[in-house]
Amino acid sequence: MKWTGVAAVAALLATGWTAGAWLGPGASSAQTGATRVAFVDIQRVLARSSAGVAAREQLEKDKGAMQRQLDGHRAELEKLREEIEKKGQLLSADARREKQDQLERKVRDARRLVDDLQATLQKKEEALLAKVLQDVSGLIQKVGKERGYAMVLERQRSSILYASPETDLTDEVIRAYDDESKKAKR
Repeated sequence: MKWTGVAAVAALLATGWTAGAWLGPGASSAQTGATRVAFVDIQRVLARSSAGVAAREQLEKDKGAMQRQLDGHRAELEKLREEIEKKGQLLSADARREKQDQLERKVRDARRLVDDLQATLQKKEEALLAKVLQDVSGLIQKVGKERGYAMVLERQRSSILYASPETDLTDEVIRAYDDESKKAKR
């Protein structure tokens, strides 16, 4: 499925290059009918835009809170483990077994908590990413139309192996996104 999109883009580009070669180096895009294609690196938009940085900071805060919660459970487990090691010889077999069962339950609970927190963090990350992508999508269309591009691809998903720097709209999209974010805060 991914290759079909790449093949279609390659065919479009090849058509433009073939027409350009046939008409000569002085032929313009309008004469050749070549399709102008650009790309945006969404990962760079997320990493460098003010909204992307804010989203990443929020995720780090959430991750820190979750880590503190896990650290509390870890300390509780260590305390119980030490108690079993130190006092285990003094306890009856039933009492030792009960402490051991209690430790195993707490370990299972801690593992479940880790899984739940990871799932929660992943959902938050996906939600923040989806919001940023939704906001950026309209800006990409606007910038692409203003610059006269027929198509704007996403760098990673389109498997772009080479593109000239002039076709990279990422910095322009970041500026437009930051401007939009500033206007929305007012």
